Amino acid sequence: MPHLARRLFVLPPELEGAARSWLEHGERTPRAPRYASSVVLLRDSPTGLETWLGYRPGSSPLGVLAFPGGSLEATDDDAVGWLGPPPQWWAEQMGTTDIGLARRHVVGAIRELFEETGILLAGPDLSTTVEATSTAEWMRAREAVAEQEKSFTDVLGKRGLSVRTDLLKPLVNWLSPDFAHRRFNTRYFAATVPVNQQPSLLASKGVWGRWVCVRKVVDERETTTLGDEVGQPNTVGLTLGQLLVPGSEIMLEKMAAANGCIAYLSYKRKAHAYQPVLVEEEGKLVLEVEAAKTVAGEPQRER
Repeated sequence: MPHLARRLFVLPPELEGAARSWLEHGERTPRAPRYASSVVLLRDSPTGLETWLGYRPGSSPLGVLAFPGGSLEATDDDAVGWLGPPPQWWAEQMGTTDIGLARRHVVGAIRELFEETGILLAGPDLSTTVEATSTAEWMRAREAVAEQEKSFTDVLGKRGLSVRTDLLKPLVNWLSPDFAHRRFNTRYFAATVPVNQQPSLLASKGVWGRWVCVRKVVDERETTTLGDEVGQPNTVGLTLGQLLVPGSEIMLEKMAAANGCIAYLSYKRKAHAYQPVLVEEEGKLVLEVEAAKTVAGEPQRER
């Protein structure tokens, strides 16, 4: 593992009640986390690496602003055309012996990315990906999958498409804090946008989402610029740390330190589960994380 350092993060406002209740009533058995997958979408730009962030209504364990993602579904187990590294390889990368779960995480990641952005990591063979997924027909398919009227695997099967698992890179595993009422055990992946595809919001549910310059977002982390732009009651006036879960913030830092897409994607990561822990510092509740300080040989800036 790289050098781990003790890092402190702001307790997001929506978690304060659960955190105080956890302390007042004594530590209890944490709620079982739901398995989830999330995809960090990347592209290079003249101003540096960019990633797609979206607003999540409600109190998502992924954060108010987050990378595309969500909980796994039973249909993620359904038979589907599969191209690229097999589930066994994915299980090894994730540090798990549960090959079925690893497979579910990969299918769930590709499905969630499609639902939330329209980016589809699928094709008829290993040299081709679907193009022009911004049509009305594809939006109807996204809506049907999001509403669980159709399964993602059915949508692919009817079009003769297979998931392109070679277009995903495994990143890290984050667990929600023990005290949270809604908990995720999230596997993060990374991907770049296939040729002739563009991300777009889901017509029925999308509120805000866009490409953000990672370095700019990290540089402005103590300001309320991004939260004000999103313009929702639970984002206005809030800093980056109040909008993101620690895992997302740390990933943004590492992207900001990386020299472009290829450098970030080729960085070797070992399987490791990270989890924020509730601590009290100078009378304030904060989240403590043991997290790597360096990426690809570059020093990370301290908080």
